[in-house]
Amino acid sequence: MADASSRTDTSTVLEDNDKNRRMENGQIVAAVPSNSSDRSDRSDKPLDQKTLRRLAQNREAARKSRLRKKAYVQQLESSKLKLAQLEQELQKARQQGIFISSSGDQTHAMSGNGNVSGALTFDIEYTRWLEEQNKQINELRTAVNAHASDSDLRLIVDGIMAHYDEIFKVKGVAAKADVFHILSGMWKTPAERCFLWLGGFRPSELLKLLANHLEPLTEQQLLGLTNLQQSSQQAEDALSQGMEALQQSLAETLAGSLGPSGSSGNVANYMGQMAMAMGKLGTLENFLRQADNLRQQTLHQMQRILTIRQASRALLAIHDYFSRLRALSSLWLARPRE
Repeated sequence: MADASSRTDTSTVLEDNDKNRRMENGQIVAAVPSNSSDRSDRSDKPLDQKTLRRLAQNREAARKSRLRKKAYVQQLESSKLKLAQLEQELQKARQQGIFISSSGDQTHAMSGNGNVSGALTFDIEYTRWLEEQNKQINELRTAVNAHASDSDLRLIVDGIMAHYDEIFKVKGVAAKADVFHILSGMWKTPAERCFLWLGGFRPSELLKLLANHLEPLTEQQLLGLTNLQQSSQQAEDALSQGMEALQQSLAETLAGSLGPSGSSGNVANYMGQMAMAMGKLGTLENFLRQADNLRQQTLHQMQRILTIRQASRALLAIHDYFSRLRALSSLWLARPRE
């Protein structure tokens, strides 16, 4: 028994000494099993500088990626809040009495702070128009998916077409107050403005976009759409050329009012040329009206060529296209910036 106790005490002392050897300067040195000596040698081998730099670059890239994702999410949340605030402001403005006369002869916009500009009035009315259009399109989509009857579809389609007629009428009223605002398309999103033509969409381009959404088409329908697309293109070219000629003429008129030193010359001559320039600017409203008439006529002629179900699909495709442009604009504005 004594001999066994002695061996036990000796074993305890050896274990304590082994633990003490593993304590160096307050740091614990892990014991490595003898069968893992090769792995220990490999893990203790210092990494070369190239590998260290690559690891550091990977860590930095991952850190920047996390920061970009975080900033992107934050900007999306911020854009969502701003949109909600804008919708509240527009709703508040309508509740305070901002409205457009239903007669279409003149624009009225009154609030507690006095008169509101024609541009702001149009922007508010256009937002209201978009909201109503979304409701009508949702109704049409539900009816198409539910295989509603032709008569039911026709009622909805006719309502949407009448709604398009309304915005063209509102634009005509707004152009009398501020034609530059309507032509510039500042009431649309950035991506929509990228494809802007004389204050709106190009009818011929819209017909091209619809081609894949309307099949199958009869030969007569295909011919009718082709002729409509060509006639729209010709009318667009004529209006574009007229607009270019007006801009050139206006530039020449303004340049003619400059004196030899680059400043205005004779006052009477200056005033006369400015009056001419003002007269030429008055034709801008006419160009905008003709462009909107072309857009309106193209939509109605398209409806007459197509069946009611094809017209339904066409209106859904048009709405989805512009909705995607607006969504693209939101994503672009909320993109991460380094």
